[in-house]
Amino acid sequence: MRIIQSFMLILLAATVGCDSRDNAGTGGAGPSGGASSRLIGVSFQTMNNPFFVDLNNGLKSAVEARGDRLVTLDAQYNSSKQRGDVSDLINQGAALIFINPVNWEGVKGSLIQARKANIPCIIVDAPVEDESLVLSTVASDNVEAGRLAARALAAVRPKAKLVILQVAVNKASLDRVAGFKEELANHPEMTVLDIQECKGTTEGALPVARDLIGRYSELDAIFAINDPSALGAISALESAGKLDKVAVASVDGSERAIAAIKQGKLVSSSAQFPVEMGKAAAEQAYNHFQGVDVQKDVKVRVELITKDNADNFAK
Repeated sequence: MRIIQSFMLILLAATVGCDSRDNAGTGGAGPSGGASSRLIGVSFQTMNNPFFVDLNNGLKSAVEARGDRLVTLDAQYNSSKQRGDVSDLINQGAALIFINPVNWEGVKGSLIQARKANIPCIIVDAPVEDESLVLSTVASDNVEAGRLAARALAAVRPKAKLVILQVAVNKASLDRVAGFKEELANHPEMTVLDIQECKGTTEGALPVARDLIGRYSELDAIFAINDPSALGAISALESAGKLDKVAVASVDGSERAIAAIKQGKLVSSSAQFPVEMGKAAAEQAYNHFQGVDVQKDVKVRVELITKDNADNFAK
């Protein structure tokens, strides 16, 4: 009799253990649905940028508030690593994956792989080429961010001879440059001398800016697609003793950019709201889980920070 009872207990434990593993991935409905928590993943192009740290915090707070678990992975600006990271999340049985793509075209293979596994993907911050493969795209109004930067530079350099620091594989960057050029059409005396790749980092932008400063003696303005790139350009200008002759504008609204604006080193930064973006992306995810309509394209506001209002944005 004891042998039979022991066998039954072992069988029951094995059955319960199997159910727990199933519910931990796509099967779980979270506390709101009365089941175990979900595993939700996010792959960022980099975590070496305060913007993405804040975006992750927005996602994490919204996910954990519902009793689910967020796994955050850093692609380190490497498309191959991001591909592997997304594959790992798929193999772990993630209920949903947020992706901040390194390459807006190159991420397509990962999206197809997730679709085959019946795992929905939500894109954050930087749109992808084939949006039919994603549940939703949640991003700043990047075109407007570019327009705001152009207006800010036009106010201080109405006849600017300028360069643009961009990241061509990133759709957010391309949209910012498109908005910047669109606004330049209203300022015909402003001229673009050159457009160069900067990797979106301070370390990547510094040598590029240094080269451009040496190449164009008439250069008096720079548009950098994000704050880290702008800070690299500012460092190059300081080394060359030309910071007072060249106006710099960027996008993000980070603490370091706000400090630079207050110091007179940066003309403006088109502020994004990454925590708000993260929460908006999580909202679309939970709409999906609950069978509620999901917005295909969510635009998060941007606002221009200048010396006049920098104190309002300082944390």
